[in-house]
Amino acid sequence: MNPDTKSEWKRLLIYAGIFVSLYFLPIGTARFDGAVDESLHLAKDYAREHVILCLLPAFWIAGAIAAFVSQASVIRYLGPKANRTVAYGVASVSGTILAVCSCTVLPLFAGIYRMGAGLGPASAFLYSGPAVNVLAIVLTAKIIGVELGLARAISAVLFSVIVGLLMAWLFRREQQERTAEMADLPVPPAVRPLWQTALFFASMVAILIFANWANPRQPEGVFAAVFAVKWPLTAGAGVAFALMAWRWIGLPAKRLVPSIAAVVIAALTVPAHPELAMLIAVVGLAVSTQGQDGAAGEWFDQTWTYTKMIFPLLIGGVLAAGFLLGRPGHEALVPSEWIASAVGGNSLLSTLIASMSGSLMYFATLTEVPILQGLLGSGMGKGPALALLLAGPSLSLPSMLVLSSILGWKKTLTFALLVVLLATTTGWVFGFVAGP
Repeated sequence: MNPDTKSEWKRLLIYAGIFVSLYFLPIGTARFDGAVDESLHLAKDYAREHVILCLLPAFWIAGAIAAFVSQASVIRYLGPKANRTVAYGVASVSGTILAVCSCTVLPLFAGIYRMGAGLGPASAFLYSGPAVNVLAIVLTAKIIGVELGLARAISAVLFSVIVGLLMAWLFRREQQERTAEMADLPVPPAVRPLWQTALFFASMVAILIFANWANPRQPEGVFAAVFAVKWPLTAGAGVAFALMAWRWIGLPAKRLVPSIAAVVIAALTVPAHPELAMLIAVVGLAVSTQGQDGAAGEWFDQTWTYTKMIFPLLIGGVLAAGFLLGRPGHEALVPSEWIASAVGGNSLLSTLIASMSGSLMYFATLTEVPILQGLLGSGMGKGPALALLLAGPSLSLPSMLVLSSILGWKKTLTFALLVVLLATTTGWVFGFVAGP
């Protein structure tokens, strides 16, 4: 059989498969219709709550890493031959600063990895970003118990380092080849002082952090105080960012000023919808950078590249996760009572199921705590609870789909397997020691 005939047979089988799927599509059954409804609801919730305030700023930060940070600098501090203590130390505690979900961290991970960061430190950062969330850990301790909150905090930091070291060791040959290819990269002359670049990135990270600062649901304390003034803090970081973009990056004032005015008008006239002001700011930044010469134009190009690469897969993954597992408290294709009954007690099997379920579900920041509270009330053991807390925030079906486009499926599945196995082992030991 010649290649053309094989190709036609493959095409015929694909067409036949699509036809059979459509012919037997179970439209009208409660379970299937509910799963479709949940898929769309989850995508709607994600678009409303995470895309504008979380994902768009993350894309611009990733683009800025590629445009303004030299590849040689990234390799020096995060590369395979960098000081391990510094590289893994910074990566393992990044979540205490960022407090992002498993999807928002992806553009940032892609930025540092593609610029030359070693697989180990980059993987540690990938796990730490969503998992080592100070507010989520404090909320876990207050609502579920200090014992579980402390176990989550210690395990998450250790996991980020262990996962990073294991990824670096398992793919050491590929990393040696990658290191050799980057060994002779020339160090470009500094365009601006390091302190200017650091402040510029700090302003962008501050916008991302304060805009997404979650309600701690406690009337007192530092987290509540920050939440009360989150939008003034975001606005202050935005003003600093705009000034630095004008003075240091060279964005033209004639493009920036109208955008800033539109953002201020939107914030004052529609204060109940701050995402409108953020959307206008992002569009204004795109207008200010698109078509510019030098690093400013490169910034737009790199940001758009990451957006094209990540966004379609991310939305597709959210739709798939909603179809299979639905939103918390809602039914989808997989009955929620199956999961609830499977994670009861502290057995090794229930801990493994909790870890695997958490790795597929999508958890927005802090939502894992009330979900876990409900599962514990339904008989979930402490071991499976910890396993879900360690695997859930850092992994999800959408994030794995996107990660495969950056690392390939081999590294993606290895990363996911390491997280699931470590979460299962730690949860099982914790359940055995802590008891029911």
